[in-house]
Parts: sequence; structure tokens; C-alpha cells
Amino acid sequence: MIASKAASLFLRRSIPTAAAAATRSNAGRTIGAASGARMMSSDTVTFDLTGSFETYKLDTAPNDTIEMTKEELLEHFELMYTMRRMEITCDNEYKARAIRGFCHLYDGQEAVATGINAAFDPEDSWITSYRCHCTALARGGSVASVLGELFGNVDGQTQGKGGSMHFYNKAHNFFGGQGIVGAQVPVGLGLAFANHYNATPGKPMQVAIACYGDGAANQGQIWESANMASLWKLPMIFCIENNHYGMGTSIDRHSSHSDYYKMGNHIPGVRMDGMNVLAVKEGMRFVKDYVGQGNGPMYVEMMTYRYHGHSMSDPGTTYRNREEIALTRSTRDPLEFVKKTLIEAGFADAEQIKETEKRIRKEVAEQVKQAKSSSPPTIEPHLFQYVYSKDGGKEQNEFPPHVRMPDFAKSKWY
Repeated sequence: MIASKAASLFLRRSIPTAAAAATRSNAGRTIGAASGARMMSSDTVTFDLTGSFETYKLDTAPNDTIEMTKEELLEHFELMYTMRRMEITCDNEYKARAIRGFCHLYDGQEAVATGINAAFDPEDSWITSYRCHCTALARGGSVASVLGELFGNVDGQTQGKGGSMHFYNKAHNFFGGQGIVGAQVPVGLGLAFANHYNATPGKPMQVAIACYGDGAANQGQIWESANMASLWKLPMIFCIENNHYGMGTSIDRHSSHSDYYKMGNHIPGVRMDGMNVLAVKEGMRFVKDYVGQGNGPMYVEMMTYRYHGHSMSDPGTTYRNREEIALTRSTRDPLEFVKKTLIEAGFADAEQIKETEKRIRKEVAEQVKQAKSSSPPTIEPHLFQYVYSKDGGKEQNEFPPHVRMPDFAKSKWY
């Protein structure tokens, strides 16, 4: 079950519990708006985020409010709903054996990736764990490129060579999923060092973020990375997506210190409501500004929850019960929260949201068909592209002189 130290924020939702009711004026009459939201104009709302953040060794904190336009909130909802439909599709295709191997789904955690992406610049660097489908989508990918990769086809994001755990999009500064627990963090440190090295004096630095789960939080390589980031004051964000169960063990059983945002010792930290995309967006704006100004690294703990098991091979019900999952879905679902917020803010009604969901479901289905229409990579030329480089050229690839096949008669010489 959920560790008691973390339970308070995990079980809270900031905006619906805000004390003050909000109103807006329209043609001389007062109309009730979203609980905890203040209407500033016909298309901008200020939302109350009180209770969404806890800080450690900081004199400042994220704002307790955030202004959002209708277009911004709808954009966040559409991305999150696309993520949800994509991951549900992955579940179905895996069970149909169209997707093989490891597969770690992100449904339930959509607000984290969406909020981070909304707060970041395209030039900021991002690396994450093997639960990376939705981050790849947010960072320049498409449903077709994600599913194409999962199907092992050449039109996938890494040409069918990486699979579920190894997405990569350098053009969008997404440096991939990492197949080894915690191993993305030292690479993220290198990205932070590069951003520090290439920064323009007198201007804020681009930041780097390494996302990892609570199950990786006590890895030795993370401590080493934190030490180096602190010594050199690198613009590095250590982001723990705390979904409370690691690979299948609750945090109160696998970690003696479950306040992960305090694990940096003298490095400051922020814990935020990872089921609230508005809180994540504002929280990460604050964090990005802090580390980008040369103040050194920061620990961030996202209080979130995964609906599926650790991977598709894990039913997810041996270490938690179905009632807990159902309760989270019914009370803290990040998508339902955005839908309710859209309606209460006057940005959309229930019928408009249903039409948006219908459109996205159709788009996802079409992109899945597109992904399936592709084919697996061939030995020539795909298999050996980007393995051996000739003269260090980015696009100059050459085959190795000999490739030994299991059947020697089918071996290749070039």
C-alpha cells in the first residue's frame, strides 16, 4: 500500500478543494465558474493550485495560481487523451501479439509528461526511463511513429530497431528511453553539462531533465550524478515519477526514505501533484527557471499513479488491490480532472468534449492502420545503418566486412 509519508499529497487534488469559489461577470450577471478558478476574461482563467506543492531547502516556491487560456487547456487535454488512447491501443495490440517483448504503459501518468512539455522549451534536453511512449509522442512523435516502432517496422521512430524501451528523437532534444533502471540519469547529467558548456554568458541556460521511477531512486549512479551536478552547478533536474510501486513493491517496503524530493541532501527539491497537469506545468516552470539561472540542480517528485502493472507481463494486482485502482480512476484521474476543469471554466461543454474524444479515437485508429501498413527493416540497407560510421560523417554509413549468421552459409561478406 501507499507509504504514509507520501499519502497526504498523493490523495489530495488541489483545484477542486480550493476554499474560495470563483465567479465571472458577463453582461451584468454573475456566473459560477470552476471551483478554485477566477475568470480574468472571456478566454483566460486563473486557477488556484493551493496544496499542490511541497518544497525543501527553498526560499521561494511555485505560484499558487496559474493562468490558462481555452486554447492551452484544450491542447493539453487533446495530447493527454491521445496518450491514453495510444496506450490502450498498445495494450490491445500486445494482447493480440502484434507487439512483442517488453512493454511498459504510461496511462494514469499523462499529466506528468504533458505538464513538463508545456513548461519546457524545445531546446531543453529530456531523457527518461523505458516507460517512454508518451514522452516520445509529446516530444515530436506521432501515434504512427510510436506504434510503428512497437510493431518493429521501418517507419517507426527508430526504424524498428529500438522497440518499446528505446525511442529517440534528437531533432526534438528527446534522448530516449533507457532500458536499464536508472541508467538514463548519468546520460541526463551529460546533457546538462553540454547545456552548461554551450550556454551564452549572461543568459539563462537550457535545462536537462532525467525522469525515473521511485524504484530507481536509490541507484548509486544517481547519487554520483547528483554529486557532480551540485559541484558544477549544472542545470539538471532529477525527476522522480513516484507511482508508488516500483516494479511491484510499495515504497514503504523498498525505500527507507520515501520523501524523494528531499533525497538530494543539500540539493533543493519540490514535490508536486503529478495528477494535475496545471500543477505540473506551473511547478516545472518554477524548476526550469531556478536551475536555468545557474543555481544548480533540483530534485522533483511527481506524485502520480500507473493504472497498468509495471509491464504488460505484470497484472498489477498482486501487490495492490483492484479497489485501490478503481478509486484512483474515479477520484484522481488526470484526464477526468481536465475535462471537469474545461467544463467548470466555461471553455467547453460535455458534448464538445465527447466530439473531441471521438475525433481523437478516429485519428488514433487511422494512425495505427498506417503503422501496420509499414514493413520490418531489411538486412540491406536498414540493419547496419548507423552502426558503423565512415569518416565520422552523420549520414555516411558502411557495412562491416563480415556478419556471421547462425547458419554460416547465410553469412554476409561486404
